[in-house]
Amino acid sequence: EVQLVESGGGLVQPGGSLRLSCAASGFAFSAYGMNWVRQAPEKGLEWVAGIDSGGETTAYPNSVKGRFTISRDNIKNTVYLQLNSLVTEDTAMYYCVKALGASYSRYNNNAKGQGTQVTVSS
Repeated sequence: EVQLVESGGGLVQPGGSLRLSCAASGFAFSAYGMNWVRQAPEKGLEWVAGIDSGGETTAYPNSVKGRFTISRDNIKNTVYLQLNSLVTEDTAMYYCVKALGASYSRYNNNAKGQGTQVTVSS
């Protein structure tokens, strides 16, 4: 059974930073791409980062490019999301999502964990 457990969220002031973690189990982690998505209150899911199975290729939407960094440790079966220069619009529940294959580009939003809340507020 695929299990994804996110952690690291919290309350941070605008301009601050957080590092999110997602511990994976129940599948061959190093063989799959991974993504982070987020959902703000009363909004749909928004993809914010993807990484391929080997960690060589990453991708971000323009809304977070240059501020967020995705990485992974295939020994620890963990994917990370470093969030820098946070703004109030980054407030959301953040989820990691397993891809359908080695690339991050195809994934099913149903294959996500319980999420970790990030709140950006002064």
